[in-house]
Amino acid sequence: MPTALITGATAGIGAAFARRLAADGFSLVLVARDEKRLTSVAEELRLRYGVSSEVLTADLVTDEGLEAVERRLREGVDLLVNNAGFGLQGRFLDIPVQDEVRMLKLHCEAVLRLTLAALPGMRERDRGAVINVASVAAFLPGGSYSASKAWVVNFSESTAMEMAGSRVRVMALCPGFVHTEFHERASIDKSGIPGFLWLSADNVVREAMRDLARGVLVSVPDLRYKAVVGVSRLLPANVIALVSRRLGRR
Repeated sequence: MPTALITGATAGIGAAFARRLAADGFSLVLVARDEKRLTSVAEELRLRYGVSSEVLTADLVTDEGLEAVERRLREGVDLLVNNAGFGLQGRFLDIPVQDEVRMLKLHCEAVLRLTLAALPGMRERDRGAVINVASVAAFLPGGSYSASKAWVVNFSESTAMEMAGSRVRVMALCPGFVHTEFHERASIDKSGIPGFLWLSADNVVREAMRDLARGVLVSVPDLRYKAVVGVSRLLPANVIALVSRRLGRR
């Protein structure tokens, strides 16, 4: 039975990955900060799908948390989903630097270290995959959040090229606005976001798994967001930034 490790597994896209992979017969290693919530999710998956779910409580903005997950990855997994992340409310110059550093540590350092912990074993076995959850924001100028997600996309593409010739895949997943707890946790006003732009986490994961099987390097779920990314490459950066702000991204 293959094993998948998912960070940020208790809600949103992470929980949707857990449901999908459990239904596909994966054993799971669920990673998040809230042990009680992790245990509840693991029990729910066991009852619904009959799969084993290992609970690993870790705060990935700390070295201790990262080291604990790195150790588990070196024991061997077949799929790593780097999903944990958060946003910050407000403009860059108004946000405390310690909050910015915490976000970069989670979005960049954690993705780097956990990917590096998983890949050697995958390469040795010549099988496995890493999905790094980025965002459509990676293609839009919108503060340090967008910049960190752009790093995730570039890192994922670069690492995928290094795995060329093997059966190990690395993919960046770039969803748009998804119905999760993300905006509430960051106290971001969602009222300016049109209803037609919202996606469901389960649909995002379904498209991600399809793209992973096809060998896609950067998965952008939904035709609407594929169009957004395409247009973003054509319009001036200042125009894209203005639209992004009006949608509540900053």
